Amino acid sequence: MRKSNILIAPSILSADFTKLGEEIESVEKAGADWIHVDVMDGHFVPNITIGPVVVESLKKITKMPLDCHLMVSKPEDWIESFAQAGASVITVHAEATAHLDRLISQIKSSGCKVGVSVNPATSLSVLEEVLDAVDLVLVMSVNPGFGGQKFIEKSLEKIANLREMRGEHKFLIEVDGGVNEKNIGELRNVGADIFVAGSAVFENKDRKKAIEGLRNATL
Repeated sequence: MRKSNILIAPSILSADFTKLGEEIESVEKAGADWIHVDVMDGHFVPNITIGPVVVESLKKITKMPLDCHLMVSKPEDWIESFAQAGASVITVHAEATAHLDRLISQIKSSGCKVGVSVNPATSLSVLEEVLDAVDLVLVMSVNPGFGGQKFIEKSLEKIANLREMRGEHKFLIEVDGGVNEKNIGELRNVGADIFVAGSAVFENKDRKKAIEGLRNATL
């Protein structure tokens, strides 16, 4: 952890895929903590992105943890593939399975850290029985599927409520969607620990300035 005690995880959804290796290298040198990998299957969300092969390639070029966010309709079919490809964290959606506890156990057995995500319209109550078993909870502050969306303001209250639910549990709170210098301070104040930033990082030619700007805005 850095002195601001947060983690910045640039999302490659906003990177230039014609030079993805260079993009990853640039944000690593700029001080990013994790790389957020948005995995979409065209079923759970209306978009298709990348699979385990790309994660395997990324693992070869970076020492940063790969935070793989599975926005897919049958996550249980993909856990082992992403784990073997080099995922450090595998996050699945509570909405995508009827057997969340079983899925969490599957991720743990794969050797990866466990994340569970909830969409904007999903109540935090779906997480109550698994909070002692997860490493992070990812609050979607946009509806998943596309980058560059506007931050949903009600997410602030949701994160604050999740912080209250955390109590003695050890999980981190991650937020994904519309994060920028204007709102990251408030997000930190209500309890977020990990910040997924796509456009706010990759659309800035000076990646170091972008990441430092986000980090400094939480101090």
